[in-house]
Amino acid sequence: MWLVFKKEILELLRDRKTLFFMVALPIVVFPLLFGGAIYFTSQAMSEAQTKTLSYAIVGKQFAPDLVSEFKTVENLDLKELPVGTDTEEQLKAAVKNGSFDFIIAIPENYSANIENSGQIVFKIYLNDAELNSVQSRLSQIIDTFEMQYQREAFARLGMDETQQKTLLDPMIIEKVNVADEREKVGAMIGGMIPYILFLLCLQGAMLPAADIGAGEKERGTLETLLLSPISRTDIVMGKFLTIATAGGVSALVTVLSMAIWSVILSQGMAISFVSNFMASIGLLDVALVFLMLVPIVSMFAAILLSLSIYARSYKEAQGYMTPLVFVVIVPVIIAAVPGIELKGIWAWIPLTNVALAIKELIKGTMDYLQLFAIFGSSVIIAGALIAFCVYWFKQEKVLFR
Repeated sequence: MWLVFKKEILELLRDRKTLFFMVALPIVVFPLLFGGAIYFTSQAMSEAQTKTLSYAIVGKQFAPDLVSEFKTVENLDLKELPVGTDTEEQLKAAVKNGSFDFIIAIPENYSANIENSGQIVFKIYLNDAELNSVQSRLSQIIDTFEMQYQREAFARLGMDETQQKTLLDPMIIEKVNVADEREKVGAMIGGMIPYILFLLCLQGAMLPAADIGAGEKERGTLETLLLSPISRTDIVMGKFLTIATAGGVSALVTVLSMAIWSVILSQGMAISFVSNFMASIGLLDVALVFLMLVPIVSMFAAILLSLSIYARSYKEAQGYMTPLVFVVIVPVIIAAVPGIELKGIWAWIPLTNVALAIKELIKGTMDYLQLFAIFGSSVIIAGALIAFCVYWFKQEKVLFR
């Protein structure tokens, strides 16, 4: 078994394509992709906040003070509407064809005397399918006037400050969060970590799995290996260990790479936040997270090797393996759904139970006794899949179909 494992690992290390996907991709490409996505998203958000927006106002005569305030706001360019543009359809068309970024219509009942004017409803015509900050910019101005008019109205009605606060917010819910910082952050990111880890393990194992089984068939080296004085069980186990190692190493390298790049590229508060969160997890929980991945990687390796053995060619093997990505995604997404907890039937569903356990370990709310059942059931499933893989490899009709 170890001789086969050594042979497969050496062949794996000689294959530049495999090394690229196992090492270069996690260390350089993945961080660049994630970093680039975050950078361009932040740039787009920043541009939306600072972009100069052209706008027009309908009903200026009803609120000259408000119009004057709009004119003082930076990055807002007031333009006049074309003559005859007054119906709702014409206003919509003016925004849709790009003549204006937005148009605000001030109602006739606008007045500082709000206790008599009734509710004042502003209409904003804009293309809300695009990234913009129209509503947030206008809300800042209108909220200022709203608060001013409220204070003046309350003063006219003879109410003091306490009565004003009570009338505006007669009932307040004060939230007292008993969760610590680790639990709060863990609840936010705990569902994503198993999703990333599972996919990394699967993707890292797919390429060597396709080559070790179907690839050897195409090259004609499988027959030579079968003629050697090594039992088929040892051959399968050697190949299985190679695939599992590749998947585990790929996930580990990617996680370490992303953690190192996050620290390097982060500054100030971000470094403090990351370091404080990582320090709160503890080595035991980190070790348990990776320990829980062992049976998961074993399941993936056994299934991938079985498919690779069955396939006639490398290309056919890849066709069989690709749908596994969707099979893995579904139970992990279920584990990330709010309200799904490590209780009842969820503790026994493969993949979902491990994903939930990893989430609980990151949050620091894990009942460690449950780990025995989860790890034990996962090991049993992985063992059954490995046994099937051995049986599958011993079938001549499968090897030489």
